[in-house]
Amino acid sequence: MDGGEAEVARTSLWWREVVAPYERSNDARAAFQLMTTWAGLVAVFWLAHSALALSPWLALALAVPAAGLFVRAFIVMHDCGHGSFFGSRKLNGLVGWVAGVITLTPFGQWRRDHARHHASSGDLNRRGHGDVKTLTAREFAALSRTAQWGYRLLRHPVVLFGFGPFHLIFTQRICPRGTPLLSPERRSVWSTNCGIACLLAGVAWLSGWRVLLLVYLPAIYLAAAVGIWLFYVQHQFEATYWQPHAKWDYVTASIRGSSYLKLPPVLRWFTGDIGVHHVHHLSPRIPNYRLRRCHDENRVFHEVTTLTARDTVHTFRLALWDEDRQRLVSFADAASRIAERHP
Repeated sequence: MDGGEAEVARTSLWWREVVAPYERSNDARAAFQLMTTWAGLVAVFWLAHSALALSPWLALALAVPAAGLFVRAFIVMHDCGHGSFFGSRKLNGLVGWVAGVITLTPFGQWRRDHARHHASSGDLNRRGHGDVKTLTAREFAALSRTAQWGYRLLRHPVVLFGFGPFHLIFTQRICPRGTPLLSPERRSVWSTNCGIACLLAGVAWLSGWRVLLLVYLPAIYLAAAVGIWLFYVQHQFEATYWQPHAKWDYVTASIRGSSYLKLPPVLRWFTGDIGVHHVHHLSPRIPNYRLRRCHDENRVFHEVTTLTARDTVHTFRLALWDEDRQRLVSFADAASRIAERHP
C-alpha cells in the first residue's frame, strides 16, 4: 500500500467526523443561490427577446450564458436530490422538480438513479448506474470485432459530447423498461414531461418561437454537453479507481475514484463547485455551497488527482480499465500490452 492509499485507509476510520460540520443546509444561502439562478435565466431570455430586433446572431450568442445557468439550475436539482440544498425535505422535493422541468430531467427518477451511482461508483460488479460505459481490457479483448468497434464508437468524444446530449434529453422522456406503472419514478417522468410542455409553450408565448429555437434549445444542448463532460472527467482519468465488489471500498472509491477539477471562479460559480467531486462523493449530504470550504480546511482532500480544464482533453483517449496495472488506458496502450504478451 502506497502513502496515498494508507492515508485513505486511515481516513476511512474517521471520515464521518471530518465531514459532519459541513453537512448542514443553510436556507438563506440556498435561497440566494436559487434566486440568482432563476433571475439570471429570466434576464438572459429577456435580453434574447430584445436582441432579436437587432440580430438573430446576437440572440443566439446568449445561448452560451443561458447554458451556464442551466448547468447551475441542474446543480440546484442535484443538491435537492441529495436532500442537502434546503433543510426541508418537502422544499427540496418541490424545488428539485421545478429545476428538473427547466433542465428537462425527471427529478424523482434521476434521484433514484443517482443514488445508485454514488453507492456503486468504482465497483466493477455494479457498473451501469449512470456511469459512462467502461470495459476492462480483458473484456474488450474478448468481444467480437463488431462489438469492439461499437464500444470504440460509443467512447469517441464526438459521440459522447456531440450526440450524447440528444440521447440524454430524449431518453429521459421515457421510463426505463421494467419501471412499475404507478411507481414514483414513472409519475416523475410523466409530470416532468407535462411541465416541460407547459414551459416550452410559455417561453414561445412570452418570448416568441424564435427565442425558443435560437436560445432555449441550443442552451439546453450545450448544458447537456457540459454536464456529460463534467461527469466524464470526474471519474474517467488514468489513476481512477475500479475494483471487484469483494475488494471495493466506499471511501477509497470516493477519494481516489473522483477527480478534483480546478476551474476558474466564473466556471466554479456556474457549476456550483461540483469540481470538488471527491468531497461530494464522500459525503453527498454536503451542499454545493460548503464543498469548497470542506476541501480547503481538510488536508486529506488535497492529495487527489487534480485536473484543469485543459488537462481534461487528455482523458478523452482513455477507454479501458487495465486490471493488471490498475489504471485507465487507451485502446492503443491496451493493444500494445496484448502484443507484448503474445508476440
